[in-house]
Amino acid sequence: MVSVVWTEISIEDLKEIFDFIAADSNRYATITVDKIYHRVESIAASPYIGRVVPEINEKTIRELIVGTYRVIYRIKNDHQIDILRIYHSARLLGRDKL
Repeated sequence: MVSVVWTEISIEDLKEIFDFIAADSNRYATITVDKIYHRVESIAASPYIGRVVPEINEKTIRELIVGTYRVIYRIKNDHQIDILRIYHSARLLGRDKL
């Protein structure tokens, strides 16, 4: 199993998601963030579980879809995966956003 490292920006993304949803429902915000967090844990066991991000098209930059969110991650090496962004699927993703 590899180590999963959350980048500062991915942690900020998660906080922003929570705050946005919590404006309407603190309970649903917690459920959504928990789903994202638990899905990220599956990456540690199977790093290639996600698909290659189509906009980037690099084998090491992948994504998992969790509800309406894209968990963008990089397979850094055999021992580490970096969570780069948690991005709403309605937003455009460019290389400059990673």
